[in-house]
Amino acid sequence: MEVLSSFIQQTITIFAIMDPIGISALALSLLSSNITKNQISTIARKSTLTIIVAFFVVLITGDGILRVFGIGENSLKVMGGIILLMMAISMVNGSAKEGKKDDDKSDEELSVIPIGIPIAFGAGLFTTIVIFKHDAETITDLVTLTFAFCINALLFYLILKNSIYIKKLIGATGQNVVTKLMGLIVGAIAVQFIISGIVSLTKVYL
Repeated sequence: MEVLSSFIQQTITIFAIMDPIGISALALSLLSSNITKNQISTIARKSTLTIIVAFFVVLITGDGILRVFGIGENSLKVMGGIILLMMAISMVNGSAKEGKKDDDKSDEELSVIPIGIPIAFGAGLFTTIVIFKHDAETITDLVTLTFAFCINALLFYLILKNSIYIKKLIGATGQNVVTKLMGLIVGAIAVQFIISGIVSLTKVYL
């Protein structure tokens, strides 16, 4: 039961931070206006592969990076919480993820950078994954985290692939509303990270 609860929490957290519906709207603004269904399917596939590779790189090397810089788990929670809180405020204000069309790049080249990294897989998601890994106590916990991310990667692929239809269905206003709601969730998660980190640091230093 605890594993299921952790899985649900991780899945919702990653979905809220990634905000695939918001990304789909941003991606369309970066890509050519006459993009075809086949092209956007290819972009969705490449972007999804990019974030999956990024996830496993962070999962494997995240601890090493923290040890190199001497960063503790609780310090990361506080700083990560602040990053997420800033992201949440931006999402609520409607300026969460910024992108700029590079006329020298083809649409498919944009699928890796900036759509895959850093728009979909940015600092907030990096920090969250490292924190979740630190909290993992068993192999089962790591498998649960991996499964939660893979489900979100699949959702990201499906939403980005069908972004043209989604925009027609709910419109730009609907996409903005969803992003703002995700921002509220991310903000609540950020506050939890900050409080948890501060409480733990207080016990160590006081």
